[in-house]
Amino acid sequence: MYRIVKKELLAPTLNLFEIEAPLVARKALAGQFVILRINGEGERIPLTIADFDRAGGTITCVFQEVGKTTKELGALGEGDFLQDFVGPLGLPSHVENYGSVICVGGGVGVAPVFPIARALKEAGNEVVGIIGARTKELLFWEEKMRSACSELRVTTDDGSYVRKGFVTDLLREAIEEKKNTSLCVAIGPLPMMRAVCSLTREYGLKTIVSLNSIMVDGTGMCGCCRVTVGGETKFACVDGPEFDGHLVDFEEMARRAVIYKPQEQLAVARYVENHGHNCSCSCGGGR
Repeated sequence: MYRIVKKELLAPTLNLFEIEAPLVARKALAGQFVILRINGEGERIPLTIADFDRAGGTITCVFQEVGKTTKELGALGEGDFLQDFVGPLGLPSHVENYGSVICVGGGVGVAPVFPIARALKEAGNEVVGIIGARTKELLFWEEKMRSACSELRVTTDDGSYVRKGFVTDLLREAIEEKKNTSLCVAIGPLPMMRAVCSLTREYGLKTIVSLNSIMVDGTGMCGCCRVTVGGETKFACVDGPEFDGHLVDFEEMARRAVIYKPQEQLAVARYVENHGHNCSCSCGGGR
């Protein structure tokens, strides 16, 4: 059993859990993920590692309450336990001194991009961080990202904080200003990563994305997380989760992401009905 030692509400329906898992924390590296299960009847879900504390033996995960399982997870509190917490899984981020890099986090993607930006900065890179959210209310970890970057740029879709625009607007500006940029790392919603890759392709800037495809076992056995990269089938759990974004078939991935949408929406509806949850968020399904 794995104890939740800290819970923090970062934004509406957006939770941070710090989980006691010393063996996982000992081996965790930037870019990797875990698979957890609340109880014996629960669904196994992947969450990217947002931070780790080797000395304290904890792993930090950030998740949004979207579907039945994440709503159940969000109902837990400090002192509660998870039955399963498997990791670290996946290949860690490739970290070296590239010189100048740009790290882009959109929405919940700010959490997993944080340890990557920190690792790249520790390796001697100049790290330009770009983070964005739909509104100021949904923006989080600004100061943590600032500490992990040489420079941080912030935007909101509606202009409720700093400036109005998308992360791609700031990305174009940064690329134009930093002519010697060698790498871009982008993590966020699928449409955002696709848009980032479309932009960086114009400049011939290598771009790494982290793919959160449908996943079951996380060890390469089930094949549910398969994605097409460079015309070849890859498994996000063991070949990734990070891939060259210019080679990812985003159209195919988008189609696969909604395969179980009707079942997900039904599961949410039943959960809401059984637990009397008056849902004011636009959950619409998902994990």
